[in-house]
Amino acid sequence: MKKLMVVSSVGLCIGYFLLGNSQKRKLIAAKKQVLKWIWCNSIDYDQDSSDGGEEFTAETRQHISPHFLTKIESFSLLSEYGIEKYETRVFESGDYKWRLIIYPDGNESQDKGNHVSVYLAMADTSSLPVDWEIDAIFTIFLYNQISDKYLGYRVNWRRFNETQTKWGFPKLICKKKLRDQSNGYLVHDILVLGAEVFVCKRQQRVTESITLHRPTKSPQKREWKIEGFSKLGNDPWFSEEFTIRSFDWKIMLYPNGYRSSKGRAMSVFLSCDSAKNFDDLTQVKVWFNVSIKGRSDSDACHNTEKLTEWFTSSTGTWGQLEFITLDDLQ
Repeated sequence: MKKLMVVSSVGLCIGYFLLGNSQKRKLIAAKKQVLKWIWCNSIDYDQDSSDGGEEFTAETRQHISPHFLTKIESFSLLSEYGIEKYETRVFESGDYKWRLIIYPDGNESQDKGNHVSVYLAMADTSSLPVDWEIDAIFTIFLYNQISDKYLGYRVNWRRFNETQTKWGFPKLICKKKLRDQSNGYLVHDILVLGAEVFVCKRQQRVTESITLHRPTKSPQKREWKIEGFSKLGNDPWFSEEFTIRSFDWKIMLYPNGYRSSKGRAMSVFLSCDSAKNFDDLTQVKVWFNVSIKGRSDSDACHNTEKLTEWFTSSTGTWGQLEFITLDDLQ
């Protein structure tokens, strides 16, 4: 697509002054049709939208000063482990909060898996007035790690509102082109994306670096034998600390329930002790379940469903308020 745009522009510049007025108008109209086709097949576009649509501009820059950059290490693991989308940390521009939403396998069902989709989205609209509308010009960047240049796709104008909080590119780059390291965009499984947003003024750049770790090869099991369970009160009880993948964990138990389940069911949680030392960017994705078994191996077990959660500095504990009713436990 980029080559087609260049040929169209160059051909217009060379031939423009050699043509009569009628031929010039035809050539300009042809160029607009070519650009419209390129745009409709690349950018997020709804022909029935009241906002209409405008062309985007593709450009290569040696140096940029974006409002946001994100470096994703082990990018292929997003697809490998079924993470359909990744929402970046929040950044500010024009007194508003934004984030990028990245779909590693695309966001169009009819073309799933063939492209990477990237959108610019409003991150926090709760403080905005009713019927708010924000007009923005933005650019999504792909960093070429070989040429040390940035390929940018600039949208000339978009209106964000309650019904349309994100705009972007469902086909930012095809996966086949991305996986070819010689193109420079995915080198050693590292992808660098950026965004530039103009509303009223520019804000200081925000950057982040993401490292994805492979899951443990087999489930890690821990047993906790509790003596004198019937004599436990309402206070929470904690298992001994154990370590998995350099993170420290404990099982937290409320024998008589916690909050809404108090007096009706036992509550069980997995607690990440390491989370209290996480910075704002650290997140750990965990899949786990908890089971309780009888005195012998032949006794029936009670299991939680498979639970999953991102553990962060603000979410260090996750589990079930109603793990098992007190009547069933007795």
